[in-house]
Amino acid sequence: MKQIFESKEDFIEGYKASIMSLSGKPFENTGDLDRFTALAKLIAGKARAIQTETETRVSSEKQKRVYYFSIEFLIGRLLDNYLLNLGVRDVVKEGLADLGADLDELCAYEPDPALGNGGLGRLAACFLDSMAHEGIAGYGNGMRYRYGLFKQEIVNGAQHETTDEWLSHGYPWEVRRPDRAVRIGFGGHVVGEERDGHMVYHTEGTQDVLAVPYDIPVVGYGGETVNKLRVWSAEPVEEQFDLDAFNRGDYAGADAHRAEAEAISAILYPNDAGEHGRLLRLKQEYLFVSAGIYSLLDTFENDFGAHWELLPRYVAIHTNDTHPAMCGPELMRILMDEKGLEWDEAWEIVTNTISYTNHTILPEALEKWPISTFSKLLPRVYQIIDEINRRYSAAFDRTADDWQNRLRATAILWDGEVRMANLSVICSHSVNGVAQIHTDILKAETLKDFYALTPEKFNNKTNGISHRRFLAEANPTYAKLISEAIGTGWLDDASELEKLSAFEGDPAFLERVGASKRANKERLARYVKQETGLVIDPNSIFDVQVKRFHAYKRQLLNIFKVMDIYNRRLADPNFRVAPTTFIFSGKAASSYTFAKETIRLINSVADVVNNDPRVNEVMKVCFIPNFRVSNAQLIYPAAEISEQISTAGMEASGTSNMKLMMNGAITLGTMDGANIEIVNLAGAENEKIFGLTAPEVDELRASGMHFAWDMYNSDRDRLGRVIDELTDNTFARLSGDFESIHNELLNGNDHDFVMKDFRSYVDAWEELTTSYSDRADWNRRALHNTASSGWFSSDRTIRSYRDEIWHA
Repeated sequence: MKQIFESKEDFIEGYKASIMSLSGKPFENTGDLDRFTALAKLIAGKARAIQTETETRVSSEKQKRVYYFSIEFLIGRLLDNYLLNLGVRDVVKEGLADLGADLDELCAYEPDPALGNGGLGRLAACFLDSMAHEGIAGYGNGMRYRYGLFKQEIVNGAQHETTDEWLSHGYPWEVRRPDRAVRIGFGGHVVGEERDGHMVYHTEGTQDVLAVPYDIPVVGYGGETVNKLRVWSAEPVEEQFDLDAFNRGDYAGADAHRAEAEAISAILYPNDAGEHGRLLRLKQEYLFVSAGIYSLLDTFENDFGAHWELLPRYVAIHTNDTHPAMCGPELMRILMDEKGLEWDEAWEIVTNTISYTNHTILPEALEKWPISTFSKLLPRVYQIIDEINRRYSAAFDRTADDWQNRLRATAILWDGEVRMANLSVICSHSVNGVAQIHTDILKAETLKDFYALTPEKFNNKTNGISHRRFLAEANPTYAKLISEAIGTGWLDDASELEKLSAFEGDPAFLERVGASKRANKERLARYVKQETGLVIDPNSIFDVQVKRFHAYKRQLLNIFKVMDIYNRRLADPNFRVAPTTFIFSGKAASSYTFAKETIRLINSVADVVNNDPRVNEVMKVCFIPNFRVSNAQLIYPAAEISEQISTAGMEASGTSNMKLMMNGAITLGTMDGANIEIVNLAGAENEKIFGLTAPEVDELRASGMHFAWDMYNSDRDRLGRVIDELTDNTFARLSGDFESIHNELLNGNDHDFVMKDFRSYVDAWEELTTSYSDRADWNRRALHNTASSGWFSSDRTIRSYRDEIWHA
C-alpha cells in the first residue's frame, strides 16, 4: 500500500496548509464546505502525483492503453472511496477528530456528480475502479454534463424534474485542460481533391465548437495506480458577444452563440422525440467520440510516432453500448483524411482496435438515426459509414440460403436509418453480452445473423461491481465484521469472501451479522425520516426494489403485491403478514409516461397505506426520491429482500442484484439476467425464484394464447380487484386515477406478463417472508449470499476483458 502521509501529524500539517491555500484562513475560522473542499483538493493533489508516476511507468514499459468510451460515468462521491483505496481513511479520520472535525460530516458535503444515471454509468465507474486496481492503463472517456439527467422531486405523488446543480460549489476533483481542447465541426459540405494519386477529403462551412477536457483522477486500491476519467465540455470556439444586442436589451441574444455551444453538454439524454433533440443527441455523441479519438491518437503519437499500424498493439478502444458507435467511422476519417492512410490499412487498424459491449436484447432499444438528420449534421462521417456499408454488402456471401434477409438484418443503412448496433458490430473485433442468458439471447435472437456470420466475435462477460465501494465503503459495520473474521485480504481479492462460509454454523457470529443489518436499517430509517418525513420501523423486513423505472423491470408487479396484501388485510384482520417496509427508489425518463405513472401509483398507494391505522403495524410503503450513488450506499446495506422481478429474458444483467446480494439481501426474483448466476453461486435454497422462465415467455408469446382479460376474469377476487382499484378512486386522492396503466394491461394485453406472474410472485413473497421468523437461518442465508458474491467483483470482470478482449 503506497503511503501518501507519513503519519497523522503529517496529514494535519498538509491539511492545514490546504485550508489556508484555499480560503486564506486558519482551520478554526473555516466552515464545513471549505474544510471538505480543502480535504478533497489535498487528496486529489496526492492522487495526481501518483498519476504522473503511473503515466511515466505506462510510457516507459510501453503498456497497452485501454480507452473506455461511455456516455455515462456514474462515479458517485469520491472522497471516502479514495481514502479507502489509498489506505489512509483511519489516519485522516483521526487527524480530523484531533482538529475537532468529523470525516463523515465532511464527506456529506460532496455532491453526487451528475455524469450518469443508471446501471450503464455505474458499471463504467466500477470498471474504471477495477482497471486501476489491476494495474491496467485504463482511461474513461465521456461527457461533462452541467446538469446531468435531472434531480427528481416527488410532488403530489408524481415525479417532478428539476435541474441538478451539482457544480454550484465547483468540483474539487477535476482539472480543466484547455491546452488539450479539440475543435469539433458540425454540418458543412465535403470537398474532395486528388493529391499524390489518391483522393483526400475535408469538410468546409462547418459550425464549430470547442470540446474542452476535464480530468478526474481514478485511484486504484493500494494506491499504486492512478488513471483518469476525461470528460468533455462543449464551449464556443471564440467569444461572439453581441454588444449591440445587449445594449438593445436583448440579453439572451447577446450571448446566444455561447448558449448554443454549451447546450451540447448541458443535459444527459436530451429528449430526442423532435428534430432539435435528435440533433443535440447526435452532437453530444459525436463530440465525446471525436474529441476522445483525437486525444488518444495524440498520446499514441507522442509514444510511438506516426506508426499507425502499431495502434491495435498498444491501444484498445472499448465502446460501452451504442452511444460511442461512431468510434469506428471517426477513427477511419482521421486516419485517412488527416494521417494519409488508405482505406484498407485504416480499416485493418479500426477493426483490430475497437470492441463493443451490447447492453440490451430489445430491438426497439438499439439506437437508430434518420439518415437525413445524420448526413446533414455529420456529412463526412456519413460518407464513411455509407462506404463501410457498401463494402460490407458487396462482400456479403450470396451463396447461402436466405442471404437477402440476413443482409437486410445486418446492414448498417436500411429503411432510411443508420443502425448503430450494426455499425458497432461490424467495426469491432469483439462483441460481448453482460450475463450468460443475455449473451445467449444475443446469439439466438437479437444479433443472431451476425453470430451466424462471425461466431468468433461473440463472448460473454458477466457484469461486476466494485466490492470496495458497495461493501467496504457503503457498509462499514459489516465490513469490519468480515475483516475481523477473515482478514482484510478480501479488499484486494473478493474471492476471499468465500472464507465466510466457515462461519455459517456459528450462532454468535450470525447474531453479529443480524446486529450489523439492524444498525444499517436504523441508519436508513433516519435518512428516510430526514428526506421524506416518513417514519419506518427497523423491526420490519426491508423489502427493496431500487433501479431505473421501466415496464419490463416490473415495479408495477411489486406495487400490485402491496395493493393485494393491503386488500387482504382489510378483508381479514387475522390475515398474517410479516411486518414489512416496501422500499422503492429510481427515476423514470422524463418522456416515459408509463414509468412515471408507475411512480405516481406507488406514491399514491403509499399515501393511502401509510395513513391507514388498520394496517400500519404490518406494512409501510416508502419511496426514496432522487436515487443516486450516495443514497444507494445507504439502501443496499439495509435491504433484506432484493426485488429482481423483471420479465424473464428482458434484463441484460442487472447490477443492483449483485450489490444487494453482497450486502446480505436474499434475492426474490425471476430467472433473468445475472439472477441466474446468483442462483448458481449461492444455491436456489438461499434465494426465492418465481414466475415464467425465458423459454416459457417466448413460447407464450409465440402461441398467441396469452389473454389479459381472461386472467382478469379468472381471478376477480385478488388480481381483478387490484386492477379495478386503478380506476375506482381507491388510490386517487393525491392526484387522480390510473386509467393509462389499466388500459396498458388489459387493452395492451399485458406485454410484460405482470398479471401472468402475479400469483406466483405473491406466493413466493409470502413463503420468503414467513421464513423471516427464524432469524438465525435468515442470517445464515444472508451470510451465505455475501460469501458467494465475490465472483461478482468487477475486478474479475475486468481481468476477463483484459485477457480475452483487450489483450492488455
